[in-house]
Amino acid sequence: MAALTKARLTAERHGQTAQLAVNAATIIYQGAMVGLSGAGAGAVAKPASADVTLRIIGVAERTADNRVALPAPVMVDLRRGVFLMINDAADPLTIGDLGLPCYASDDQTVAKTSATNTKPQAGTVAFIDNQGVWVRFI
Repeated sequence: MAALTKARLTAERHGQTAQLAVNAATIIYQGAMVGLSGAGAGAVAKPASADVTLRIIGVAERTADNRVALPAPVMVDLRRGVFLMINDAADPLTIGDLGLPCYASDDQTVAKTSATNTKPQAGTVAFIDNQGVWVRFI
């Protein structure tokens, strides 16, 4: 394709949602970053943690509790977009990190580095203010 030579209306998606099965014996709290563990039809949702095997895919819209075995799978509703997370005091992000990846320290905290490839990428730093780090989950 060639570069634009006139204005164009660009399609946009906001607040994409998804629903995933929650890992057995697991609770994912509302507002937690959610990671996907495994592959294919066996993939399950877990709260984000410093587990580099997770793929962080969004934020839980409500609490999903799968600590008691039920006949039907427990599902977590998650949303993608820009959400406020806590800045990791031990490995903080700064305004100079806008547009760069950030990494999950736990289900609500993001850090500047992957700690030598031990933390999964959470998303991209959209903004930083006195409330914390605004993370874009795509």
